[in-house]
Amino acid sequence: MRVYHGSIEKVKLPELRLSNHTLDYGQGFYTTSSFQQAEKWVQRRMNEHKVSLGFVNVFEVADDALSKLKTLNFPTPTEEWVDFVMQNRMRKDFNHSYDVVYGPVANDRVYAAFALYEGGVLDKQNLIATLKTYKLVDQYLFHTEVALQALSFIEAKEIRK
Repeated sequence: MRVYHGSIEKVKLPELRLSNHTLDYGQGFYTTSSFQQAEKWVQRRMNEHKVSLGFVNVFEVADDALSKLKTLNFPTPTEEWVDFVMQNRMRKDFNHSYDVVYGPVANDRVYAAFALYEGGVLDKQNLIATLKTYKLVDQYLFHTEVALQALSFIEAKEIRK
C-alpha cells in the first residue's frame, strides 16, 4: 500500500514530532492514501510558511506490516471515532497505546461540524449523520517508533506554487 505525507521538507526518515496543538489522533507521523489530500496539506503549509516549494513524500507500507502492529481502525465516522477525536483534541494529557490509527480526516467542513457538536448545536448522532454525507478522505497516524519502521520511503514529488 502507498501512503503520502505532505510537507515543506523531503522526509526520507519519518520522525515522531511533538506538536504544540492537539491533533485528531494524537502525536505522530500523519499520512493519507490520497495523493490529492497530501498535496492540499503541502499547499497549506507552503502558504503558512510563505515558501514556494513543498513535497508529497511517498511511502510504501508492506502488506503484512500493519497486521503486526496494534492498530485502531475507523473506516467510517462512528460514536467511538467522535469520542476518540474529541479526547485527542480536548485533553492535552490524553495518550493512547496504538501504533497506528486509521480513519477519516477532519478537514475544514468536518472541523465546522465538530465545532457545532462542541457547542451543543449538534448531538453525536446528528454529527455522525452529517459527516456521513461528506466524501471523507482518510488518514493514517503512525504513532510509535515501531510503527515508523513499517514505512519505506519511495520518493518526494515536488509541489510548486
